[in-house]
Amino acid sequence: MGSEGEGGRIIAGRYRLHTRLGRGGMSVVWQATDQLLGRQVAVKEIAQDDSRSAAEARSRREGTLREARALAQLRHPHVIVVHDVVEDDERPYIVMELIDGGSLADQIAGHGPVDAYEAARIGIALLGALRAVHAAGVLHRDLKPANVLIESGTGRVVLTDFGVAQVEGVSTLTESGSFVGSPEYTAPERMSGSGTGPASDLWSLGVLLCTAVSGSSPFHRDSLGGILHAVLSDEIRPPAQVGPLLPVVQGLLERDPQRRLDAAQAERMLRAFRETGRTPSAPSRAQRSSRERLVTALLVAAMAAAGLSAVALLMTGGGGGGGGTPVSPTPSTSVSTPGTTPSPSPYPST
Repeated sequence: MGSEGEGGRIIAGRYRLHTRLGRGGMSVVWQATDQLLGRQVAVKEIAQDDSRSAAEARSRREGTLREARALAQLRHPHVIVVHDVVEDDERPYIVMELIDGGSLADQIAGHGPVDAYEAARIGIALLGALRAVHAAGVLHRDLKPANVLIESGTGRVVLTDFGVAQVEGVSTLTESGSFVGSPEYTAPERMSGSGTGPASDLWSLGVLLCTAVSGSSPFHRDSLGGILHAVLSDEIRPPAQVGPLLPVVQGLLERDPQRRLDAAQAERMLRAFRETGRTPSAPSRAQRSSRERLVTALLVAAMAAAGLSAVALLMTGGGGGGGGTPVSPTPSTSVSTPGTTPSPSPYPST
């Protein structure tokens, strides 16, 4: 498991491990030195699971390496840079840029919530990151304050910890069919096992914005069952501190992913607030329904004027705007421990 050298263990003959930055159930993150290039890096060591067979361990290791290599192709100023992926003693290691600064969770815990203006800045950066990530066929699936780093001095916002990410065409390091992520920040469609997509990460961003300005997720409860109920069916009550960001938060916390704000819409609204101090309103369900009915009526009138029958259109409901029904958990959905305590490390491990 690596060679020992002065000042720490050396892996792959190149990276000297020094201080442990964080530890989770599946990985350990170290501050390390790239001895070839003479720079400081962060190295994520994927933990071994002795309960697995040799074949299972090999399959998991190969899947982790494929996923990490796919993530290494991402290039965006607000996405953590993956420098290298190596194996040492049949254990995979992911070498990343080292960010001088703590996580958003650390900042909230140590200095309190941020104001709406700063939350909008963080949100704009994360939306840019998510747009790049989604365009590359990657879903983060664990967007929360502990996985957002704030660089000291520059204030640069960096999305990190893709440990449970889903990469298109690549098997993930998590078990097939099991739930991964942090329940308080997980979209209802994922919670119910009904599927996931880019909109699920946007729901998580809506929860993150609430937490950033108030210090607590609006779905925080004392039990896992309470969290599930809150996400799936309780009335959603964003904290008062959201203030002028309320239209964005409400648009992101639409339970129906088809009605949820997309990244471009949310970014435009946050930029408008940063520039003018006011946030444009997002169309509500009622407004959308009225607009759809108006469009349908105009189409029917045009068809009637042309001597065509509008009966078929009317029979199909013509785009009437019924709201989505809240989803409910399915028996096959398994959920991990809530994990609502902020990570003390700037490189949280899954």
